[in-house]
Amino acid sequence: MNELEKIDKQVHNCSSCGEMVEKFMNSSTVYLGEDNDLVIIGEAPANNGWRKSHMLWKDINGKVLPSGVVLQKLFDIINRDIFKTTFLEAVKCYPLERKNLKVCSKNCKHIMMKQLSILKPKVIITLGEAPTRILLNGDFKKFGDVVGNIYEIDDYKVIPIYHPSPVSPMSYKGNVPIFEKIKDLI
Repeated sequence: MNELEKIDKQVHNCSSCGEMVEKFMNSSTVYLGEDNDLVIIGEAPANNGWRKSHMLWKDINGKVLPSGVVLQKLFDIINRDIFKTTFLEAVKCYPLERKNLKVCSKNCKHIMMKQLSILKPKVIITLGEAPTRILLNGDFKKFGDVVGNIYEIDDYKVIPIYHPSPVSPMSYKGNVPIFEKIKDLI
């Protein structure tokens, strides 16, 4: 059993969040891409995506979710495929209520950091405020103040982006300049 599998076993046996979450039933909490130089960190398993479909960025019918469509357009700027990029969630299980995300994030941070220490990415892209707040230790008032900036944390370059959900007006147009910056970085 490799180190990532050992961590997955810990996640499956974890009860820190108790009734606040629905357990993540997939066999792995990390989607391994072709290499780990770039890692995407999401908030928590998507209700209608990875959590139920067991397919990253896809619904149970195999259709790419709207957030995946937007993110792929952004990844086209850096000549990458989201389906070949390593991905993990900041919160490992599905919080049943959004208000529990903060507590669950604190409970899962050590797990995420262990995974990152094994993966050793050069660049981490955080999708939205929740994973960014976890990595930056909540060291900001407004997400808009940190989005698009490059932070050095434990030898990683962390770049927060707006979540690629089409519901957000910044999901694509707000992220384009950030991906131009990422293109130069990688």
